[in-house]
Amino acid sequence: MAVFKPLKAIRPKPEYADKVAALPYDVMNSEEAKEMVKGNPYSFLHVDKAEIDLPEGTYLYSDEVYQKAKENLEKLVTDGICIDDNDAKYYIYRQIMNGRAQTGIVGAASIDDYIEGRIKRHEFTRADKEEDRIRHIDTCDANTGPIFLTYRQKDNISDFIKSYCDNNSPIYDFVSDGVQQTVWEISSKDLISDLEEMLSNVGDYYIADGHHRCASAAKVGMKRREENPDFNGSEEFNLFLAVLFADSDLEIMDYNRVIKDLNGLSAEEFLNKISEKFEVEKQTACEPFKPSEKHTFGLYMEKCWYKLTAKDGIFDESDPVDRLDVSILQNNLISPILGITDPRTDKRIDFVGGIRGLKELEKRAESDMKIAFSMFPTTLDDLMSIADAGKVMPPKSTWFEPKLLSGLFIHKLK
Repeated sequence: MAVFKPLKAIRPKPEYADKVAALPYDVMNSEEAKEMVKGNPYSFLHVDKAEIDLPEGTYLYSDEVYQKAKENLEKLVTDGICIDDNDAKYYIYRQIMNGRAQTGIVGAASIDDYIEGRIKRHEFTRADKEEDRIRHIDTCDANTGPIFLTYRQKDNISDFIKSYCDNNSPIYDFVSDGVQQTVWEISSKDLISDLEEMLSNVGDYYIADGHHRCASAAKVGMKRREENPDFNGSEEFNLFLAVLFADSDLEIMDYNRVIKDLNGLSAEEFLNKISEKFEVEKQTACEPFKPSEKHTFGLYMEKCWYKLTAKDGIFDESDPVDRLDVSILQNNLISPILGITDPRTDKRIDFVGGIRGLKELEKRAESDMKIAFSMFPTTLDDLMSIADAGKVMPPKSTWFEPKLLSGLFIHKLK
Protein backbone atom coordinates (compact mmCIF):
# COMPACT_ATOMS: atom_id res chain seq x y z
CA MET A 1 0.00 0.00 0.00
CA ALA A 2 1.24 3.48 -0.83
CA VAL A 3 1.35 6.03 2.00
CA PHE A 4 0.25 9.65 1.96
CA LYS A 5 1.40 11.64 4.94
CA PRO A 6 0.48 15.06 6.32
CA LEU A 7 2.63 17.87 5.00
CA LYS A 8 4.92 20.35 6.74
CA ALA A 9 4.13 23.26 4.45
CA ILE A 10 5.37 26.71 3.75
CA ARG A 11 2.44 28.60 2.27
CA PRO A 12 1.26 32.15 1.56
CA LYS A 13 -0.54 34.23 4.13
CA PRO A 14 -4.22 34.33 3.11
CA GLU A 15 -4.05 37.93 1.92
CA TYR A 16 -1.25 37.03 -0.52
CA ALA A 17 -2.48 33.64 -1.76
CA ASP A 18 -3.99 34.91 -5.03
CA LYS A 19 -0.85 36.93 -5.77
CA VAL A 20 1.63 34.13 -5.03
CA ALA A 21 -0.24 31.28 -6.75
CA ALA A 22 0.83 30.72 -10.36
CA LEU A 23 0.38 28.26 -13.19
CA PRO A 24 3.01 25.50 -13.38
CA TYR A 25 6.39 26.39 -14.86
CA ASP A 26 6.02 24.15 -17.90
CA VAL A 27 2.86 25.63 -19.44
CA MET A 28 4.48 28.87 -20.59
CA ASN A 29 7.82 30.11 -21.92
CA SER A 30 10.06 32.72 -20.34
CA GLU A 31 8.64 35.62 -22.35
CA GLU A 32 5.07 34.70 -21.40
CA ALA A 33 6.08 34.34 -17.75
CA LYS A 34 7.69 37.77 -17.78
CA GLU A 35 4.43 39.27 -19.01
CA MET A 36 2.39 37.39 -16.42
CA VAL A 37 4.36 38.75 -13.45
CA LYS A 38 4.25 42.40 -14.43
CA GLY A 39 3.15 44.40 -11.40
CA ASN A 40 3.25 41.33 -9.15
CA PRO A 41 6.54 40.83 -7.27
CA TYR A 42 5.00 37.96 -5.27
CA SER A 43 4.17 35.61 -8.17
CA PHE A 44 5.63 32.14 -7.70
CA LEU A 45 6.91 32.34 -11.27
CA HIS A 46 9.80 34.32 -9.76
CA VAL A 47 10.74 30.99 -8.15
CA ASP A 48 9.69 28.49 -10.81
CA LYS A 49 11.02 30.52 -13.76
CA ALA A 50 13.66 32.66 -12.08
CA GLU A 51 15.33 33.55 -15.39
CA ILE A 52 12.69 36.28 -15.72
CA ASP A 53 14.58 38.23 -13.03
CA LEU A 54 17.97 37.90 -14.73
CA PRO A 55 19.45 39.76 -17.71
CA GLU A 56 18.01 39.03 -21.15
CA GLY A 57 19.78 36.11 -22.78
CA THR A 58 20.74 34.35 -19.54
CA TYR A 59 21.12 30.64 -20.22
CA LEU A 60 18.01 28.90 -18.84
CA TYR A 61 20.01 26.17 -17.14
CA SER A 62 22.83 28.26 -15.70
CA ASP A 63 23.72 28.13 -12.01
CA GLU A 64 22.54 31.73 -11.72
CA VAL A 65 18.95 30.75 -12.56
CA TYR A 66 18.74 28.10 -9.83
CA GLN A 67 20.43 30.36 -7.27
CA LYS A 68 17.99 33.15 -8.13
CA ALA A 69 15.09 30.73 -7.61
CA LYS A 70 16.42 29.89 -4.15
CA GLU A 71 16.89 33.58 -3.33
CA ASN A 72 13.36 34.44 -4.47
CA LEU A 73 11.87 31.55 -2.47
CA GLU A 74 13.69 32.60 0.69
CA LYS A 75 12.57 36.20 0.14
CA LEU A 76 8.90 35.17 0.17
CA VAL A 77 9.46 33.90 3.71
CA THR A 78 11.75 36.65 5.03
CA ASP A 79 9.43 39.35 3.67
CA GLY A 80 6.48 37.78 5.49
CA ILE A 81 4.59 36.83 2.34
CA CYS A 82 4.71 33.13 3.20
CA ILE A 83 4.53 31.41 6.57
CA ASP A 84 5.90 28.12 7.88
CA ASP A 85 3.19 25.92 9.35
CA ASN A 86 5.82 23.92 11.29
CA ASP A 87 3.34 21.15 12.14
CA ALA A 88 2.43 18.50 9.59
CA LYS A 89 -1.15 18.87 8.34
CA TYR A 90 -3.38 17.86 5.49
CA TYR A 91 -5.11 20.40 3.28
CA ILE A 92 -8.11 20.00 1.02
CA TYR A 93 -7.75 21.72 -2.36
CA ARG A 94 -10.81 22.28 -4.55
CA GLN A 95 -10.83 23.72 -8.06
CA ILE A 96 -14.02 24.60 -9.93
CA MET A 97 -13.78 25.18 -13.66
CA ASN A 98 -16.80 25.65 -15.93
CA GLY A 99 -19.03 24.34 -13.16
CA ARG A 100 -17.05 21.10 -12.62
CA ALA A 101 -15.29 20.59 -9.28
CA GLN A 102 -12.29 18.45 -8.46
CA THR A 103 -11.31 18.14 -4.82
CA GLY A 104 -8.04 16.63 -3.65
CA ILE A 105 -5.95 16.17 -0.53
CA VAL A 106 -2.62 17.96 -0.26
CA GLY A 107 0.07 16.00 1.51
CA ALA A 108 3.40 14.25 1.16
CA ALA A 109 4.01 11.09 -0.87
CA SER A 110 6.92 8.69 -0.40
CA ILE A 111 9.88 8.42 -2.76
CA ASP A 112 10.04 4.71 -1.87
CA ASP A 113 6.49 4.21 -3.13
CA TYR A 114 7.54 5.80 -6.41
CA ILE A 115 10.79 3.84 -6.70
CA GLU A 116 9.12 0.54 -5.81
CA GLY A 117 6.14 1.02 -8.13
CA ARG A 118 3.30 1.73 -5.72
CA ILE A 119 3.04 5.15 -7.32
CA LYS A 120 2.53 4.11 -10.91
CA ARG A 121 3.59 6.01 -14.00
CA HIS A 122 2.26 5.96 -17.54
CA GLU A 123 4.83 8.11 -19.39
CA PHE A 124 8.51 8.05 -20.15
CA THR A 125 10.55 10.98 -18.86
CA ARG A 126 13.33 12.88 -20.60
CA ALA A 127 16.74 13.14 -18.93
CA ASP A 128 17.18 16.83 -19.74
CA LYS A 129 13.84 17.76 -18.20
CA GLU A 130 14.57 15.65 -15.14
CA GLU A 131 17.97 17.29 -14.70
CA ASP A 132 16.42 20.76 -14.74
CA ARG A 133 13.98 19.91 -11.93
CA ILE A 134 16.63 17.98 -9.98
CA ARG A 135 18.80 21.08 -9.89
CA HIS A 136 15.82 23.30 -9.06
CA ILE A 137 14.65 21.10 -6.15
CA ASP A 138 18.16 20.51 -4.86
CA THR A 139 19.20 24.16 -4.97
CA CYS A 140 15.92 25.47 -3.51
CA ASP A 141 15.97 22.65 -0.95
CA ALA A 142 12.26 22.28 -1.60
CA ASN A 143 9.56 20.73 -3.75
CA THR A 144 8.00 23.81 -5.30
CA GLY A 145 5.47 22.21 -7.66
CA PRO A 146 2.86 19.63 -6.59
CA ILE A 147 2.63 16.23 -8.26
CA PHE A 148 -0.89 15.45 -9.51
CA LEU A 149 -1.81 11.96 -8.23
CA THR A 150 -5.02 9.95 -8.49
CA TYR A 151 -6.49 6.82 -6.93
CA ARG A 152 -9.56 4.65 -7.34
CA GLN A 153 -12.31 6.44 -5.46
CA LYS A 154 -13.18 5.33 -1.91
CA ASP A 155 -16.51 6.35 -0.39
CA ASN A 156 -15.13 6.87 3.13
CA ILE A 157 -12.55 9.37 1.89
CA SER A 158 -15.07 11.18 -0.33
CA ASP A 159 -17.51 11.39 2.61
CA PHE A 160 -14.76 12.73 4.88
CA ILE A 161 -13.82 15.44 2.38
CA LYS A 162 -17.42 16.51 1.81
CA SER A 163 -18.23 16.68 5.51
CA TYR A 164 -15.10 18.64 6.33
CA CYS A 165 -15.63 21.20 3.58
CA ASP A 166 -19.32 21.59 4.46
CA ASN A 167 -18.56 22.29 8.11
CA ASN A 168 -15.38 24.36 8.02
CA SER A 169 -14.29 27.69 6.56
CA PRO A 170 -11.52 27.73 3.93
CA ILE A 171 -8.18 29.43 4.48
CA TYR A 172 -7.96 30.43 0.80
CA ASP A 173 -10.77 31.20 -1.63
CA PHE A 174 -10.05 33.12 -4.83
CA VAL A 175 -10.40 33.00 -8.60
CA SER A 176 -7.37 32.59 -10.85
CA ASP A 177 -7.72 32.55 -14.66
CA GLY A 178 -11.41 31.82 -14.32
CA VAL A 179 -10.91 28.86 -11.96
CA GLN A 180 -12.17 28.97 -8.36
CA GLN A 181 -9.38 27.92 -6.00
CA THR A 182 -10.42 26.97 -2.46
CA VAL A 183 -8.28 25.44 0.29
CA TRP A 184 -9.18 24.08 3.74
CA GLU A 185 -6.65 23.27 6.46
CA ILE A 186 -7.00 20.14 8.60
CA SER A 187 -5.18 20.84 11.85
CA SER A 188 -6.97 18.48 14.30
CA LYS A 189 -4.54 15.70 15.22
CA ASP A 190 -7.41 13.23 15.54
CA LEU A 191 -8.77 14.05 12.08
CA ILE A 192 -5.27 13.94 10.59
CA SER A 193 -4.80 10.49 12.10
CA ASP A 194 -8.19 9.31 10.81
CA LEU A 195 -7.49 10.54 7.29
CA GLU A 196 -3.99 9.08 7.25
CA GLU A 197 -5.45 5.70 8.18
CA MET A 198 -8.06 5.91 5.40
CA LEU A 199 -5.42 6.88 2.84
CA SER A 200 -3.18 4.00 3.87
CA ASN A 201 -5.85 1.57 2.64
CA VAL A 202 -6.31 3.07 -0.82
CA GLY A 203 -3.78 0.83 -2.57
CA ASP A 204 -1.68 2.19 -5.40
CA TYR A 205 -1.55 5.78 -6.55
CA TYR A 206 -1.19 6.87 -10.18
CA ILE A 207 0.60 9.89 -11.60
CA ALA A 208 -1.93 11.93 -13.53
CA ASP A 209 0.43 14.80 -14.32
CA GLY A 210 3.95 15.71 -13.26
CA HIS A 211 6.08 12.71 -14.26
CA HIS A 212 9.27 14.77 -14.54
CA ARG A 213 8.74 16.50 -11.20
CA CYS A 214 8.02 13.16 -9.55
CA ALA A 215 11.09 11.43 -10.98
CA SER A 216 13.24 14.42 -10.06
CA ALA A 217 11.91 14.56 -6.49
CA ALA A 218 12.73 10.88 -6.04
CA LYS A 219 16.25 11.35 -7.40
CA VAL A 220 16.92 14.31 -5.13
CA GLY A 221 15.68 12.21 -2.20
CA MET A 222 18.08 9.41 -3.15
CA LYS A 223 20.91 11.93 -3.49
CA ARG A 224 20.19 13.21 0.02
CA ARG A 225 20.25 9.66 1.34
CA GLU A 226 23.73 9.19 -0.11
CA GLU A 227 24.81 12.45 1.48
CA ASN A 228 23.27 11.38 4.82
CA PRO A 229 24.10 7.66 5.20
CA ASP A 230 22.65 7.61 8.71
CA PHE A 231 19.18 8.63 7.52
CA ASN A 232 16.30 6.80 9.25
CA GLY A 233 13.47 7.41 6.78
CA SER A 234 11.71 10.14 8.76
CA GLU A 235 13.56 12.99 7.06
CA GLU A 236 11.57 15.30 4.82
CA PHE A 237 13.73 14.48 1.80
CA ASN A 238 12.10 11.03 1.81
CA LEU A 239 8.82 12.69 0.84
CA PHE A 240 7.56 14.95 -1.93
CA LEU A 241 4.70 17.39 -2.37
CA ALA A 242 1.57 15.98 -4.02
CA VAL A 243 -2.18 16.46 -4.37
CA LEU A 244 -4.22 13.26 -4.38
CA PHE A 245 -7.57 13.13 -6.22
CA ALA A 246 -10.17 10.38 -6.57
CA ASP A 247 -10.39 9.25 -10.20
CA SER A 248 -14.13 10.03 -10.20
CA ASP A 249 -13.32 13.73 -9.71
CA LEU A 250 -11.02 14.07 -12.71
CA GLU A 251 -11.55 14.72 -16.38
CA ILE A 252 -9.03 14.19 -19.16
CA MET A 253 -9.41 16.51 -22.13
CA ASP A 254 -8.53 15.75 -25.73
CA TYR A 255 -4.91 16.29 -26.77
CA ASN A 256 -4.99 17.13 -30.46
CA ARG A 257 -2.36 17.01 -33.24
CA VAL A 258 -1.29 19.43 -35.96
CA ILE A 259 1.04 18.42 -38.81
CA LYS A 260 3.34 20.58 -40.94
CA ASP A 261 2.88 18.89 -44.35
CA LEU A 262 1.50 15.87 -46.21
CA ASN A 263 4.88 14.17 -46.64
CA GLY A 264 4.94 14.94 -50.37
CA LEU A 265 1.39 13.73 -51.06
CA SER A 266 -1.42 15.69 -52.67
CA ALA A 267 -4.63 16.06 -50.65
CA GLU A 268 -6.33 13.47 -52.88
CA GLU A 269 -3.46 10.98 -52.52
CA PHE A 270 -3.46 11.51 -48.77
CA LEU A 271 -7.19 10.81 -48.43
CA ASN A 272 -6.84 7.69 -50.61
CA LYS A 273 -4.09 6.33 -48.38
CA ILE A 274 -6.06 7.09 -45.21
CA SER A 275 -9.09 5.23 -46.58
CA GLU A 276 -7.15 1.95 -46.48
CA LYS A 277 -7.32 1.96 -42.66
CA PHE A 278 -10.12 4.43 -41.88
CA GLU A 279 -13.62 5.15 -43.08
CA VAL A 280 -13.53 8.75 -44.37
CA GLU A 281 -16.62 10.97 -44.32
CA LYS A 282 -16.55 14.61 -45.41
CA GLN A 283 -18.60 16.73 -43.02
CA THR A 284 -21.65 18.61 -44.29
CA ALA A 285 -20.79 22.27 -44.88
CA CYS A 286 -17.37 21.40 -43.41
CA GLU A 287 -18.70 21.67 -39.85
CA PRO A 288 -16.01 21.05 -37.18
CA PHE A 289 -15.90 17.43 -36.04
CA LYS A 290 -15.29 16.73 -32.36
CA PRO A 291 -15.17 12.96 -31.73
CA SER A 292 -17.81 11.73 -29.29
CA GLU A 293 -16.63 8.13 -29.05
CA LYS A 294 -13.43 6.09 -29.14
CA HIS A 295 -11.74 5.18 -32.42
CA THR A 296 -13.11 8.21 -34.28
CA PHE A 297 -11.04 11.23 -35.29
CA GLY A 298 -11.52 14.60 -36.89
CA LEU A 299 -9.31 15.69 -39.80
CA TYR A 300 -9.14 19.34 -40.84
CA MET A 301 -7.51 19.97 -44.22
CA GLU A 302 -7.87 22.77 -46.76
CA LYS A 303 -10.75 24.39 -44.84
CA CYS A 304 -12.78 21.17 -44.66
CA TRP A 305 -13.48 18.72 -41.83
CA TYR A 306 -13.63 14.95 -42.23
CA LYS A 307 -14.68 12.21 -39.81
CA LEU A 308 -12.28 9.25 -39.68
CA THR A 309 -13.37 5.94 -38.17
CA ALA A 310 -10.81 3.21 -37.53
CA LYS A 311 -11.57 0.02 -39.46
CA ASP A 312 -11.76 -3.32 -37.68
CA GLY A 313 -8.51 -5.22 -37.33
CA ILE A 314 -6.06 -2.31 -37.45
CA PHE A 315 -5.32 -2.47 -33.70
CA ASP A 316 -5.22 -5.05 -30.91
CA GLU A 317 -8.26 -4.54 -28.67
CA SER A 318 -6.64 -6.66 -25.93
CA ASP A 319 -3.56 -4.41 -25.71
CA PRO A 320 -4.22 -1.36 -23.46
CA VAL A 321 -1.66 0.74 -25.36
CA ASP A 322 -2.40 -0.40 -28.93
CA ARG A 323 -6.14 0.28 -28.52
CA LEU A 324 -5.59 3.89 -27.42
CA ASP A 325 -6.79 6.39 -30.00
CA VAL A 326 -3.43 8.18 -29.92
CA SER A 327 -1.76 4.84 -30.77
CA ILE A 328 -4.23 4.01 -33.52
CA LEU A 329 -3.66 7.37 -35.19
CA GLN A 330 0.11 7.24 -34.75
CA ASN A 331 0.57 3.63 -35.87
CA ASN A 332 -1.82 3.65 -38.82
CA LEU A 333 -1.59 7.17 -40.18
CA ILE A 334 0.94 9.58 -38.71
CA SER A 335 3.88 7.18 -38.90
CA PRO A 336 3.28 5.12 -42.08
CA ILE A 337 1.65 7.84 -44.20
CA LEU A 338 3.10 11.10 -42.89
CA GLY A 339 6.51 9.65 -42.00
CA ILE A 340 6.59 10.95 -38.42
CA THR A 341 7.99 7.99 -36.53
CA ASP A 342 9.08 9.77 -33.33
CA PRO A 343 6.50 12.37 -32.28
CA ARG A 344 8.67 13.31 -29.29
CA THR A 345 11.37 14.83 -31.47
CA ASP A 346 9.95 15.42 -34.96
CA LYS A 347 9.47 19.14 -35.61
CA ARG A 348 6.73 18.44 -38.19
CA ILE A 349 4.19 17.62 -35.47
CA ASP A 350 2.83 19.73 -32.64
CA PHE A 351 0.22 19.15 -29.95
CA VAL A 352 -2.70 21.33 -28.91
CA GLY A 353 -4.54 20.89 -25.61
CA GLY A 354 -8.28 20.50 -25.90
CA ILE A 355 -8.81 23.54 -23.69
CA ARG A 356 -7.98 25.65 -26.75
CA GLY A 357 -10.87 24.26 -28.81
CA LEU A 358 -11.27 23.22 -32.45
CA LYS A 359 -10.95 26.79 -33.72
CA GLU A 360 -7.32 26.71 -32.60
CA LEU A 361 -6.81 23.62 -34.79
CA GLU A 362 -8.27 25.43 -37.78
CA LYS A 363 -6.09 28.45 -37.08
CA ARG A 364 -2.92 26.38 -36.88
CA ALA A 365 -3.76 24.38 -40.04
CA GLU A 366 -4.24 27.63 -41.92
CA SER A 367 -1.05 29.29 -40.67
CA ASP A 368 2.09 27.42 -39.63
CA MET A 369 0.73 23.89 -40.18
CA LYS A 370 -1.07 22.00 -42.97
CA ILE A 371 -3.57 19.65 -41.30
CA ALA A 372 -5.04 18.99 -37.85
CA PHE A 373 -6.52 16.01 -36.05
CA SER A 374 -9.13 16.25 -33.28
CA MET A 375 -9.09 13.38 -30.79
CA PHE A 376 -11.43 11.63 -28.36
CA PRO A 377 -9.96 12.01 -24.85
CA THR A 378 -8.00 9.21 -23.22
CA THR A 379 -9.92 7.95 -20.18
CA LEU A 380 -8.82 7.44 -16.56
CA ASP A 381 -9.53 3.73 -17.03
CA ASP A 382 -7.10 3.71 -19.97
CA LEU A 383 -4.45 5.47 -17.89
CA MET A 384 -4.79 3.10 -14.94
CA SER A 385 -4.92 -0.04 -17.11
CA ILE A 386 -1.70 0.95 -18.85
CA ALA A 387 0.04 1.83 -15.58
CA ASP A 388 -1.14 -1.45 -14.00
CA ALA A 389 0.28 -3.36 -16.97
CA GLY A 390 3.66 -1.64 -16.46
CA LYS A 391 3.38 -0.01 -19.88
CA VAL A 392 3.60 3.61 -21.04
CA MET A 393 1.39 5.74 -23.23
CA PRO A 394 2.55 7.42 -26.42
CA PRO A 395 3.63 11.03 -25.86
CA LYS A 396 0.97 13.70 -25.40
CA SER A 397 -1.83 11.27 -24.60
CA THR A 398 -3.49 13.17 -21.74
CA TRP A 399 -4.39 16.78 -20.99
CA PHE A 400 -5.72 17.57 -17.53
CA GLU A 401 -7.61 20.75 -16.70
CA PRO A 402 -7.59 22.70 -14.50
CA LYS A 403 -3.88 22.77 -13.75
CA LEU A 404 -2.74 22.65 -10.12
CA LEU A 405 -1.33 26.01 -9.12
CA SER A 406 2.19 26.29 -7.76
CA GLY A 407 3.09 28.39 -4.74
CA LEU A 408 0.13 27.55 -2.50
CA PHE A 409 2.20 24.83 -0.84
CA ILE A 410 5.97 24.45 -0.64
CA HIS A 411 7.63 21.40 0.90
CA LYS A 412 11.06 21.98 2.43
CA LEU A 413 13.40 19.00 2.34
CA LYS A 414 14.75 19.62 5.84
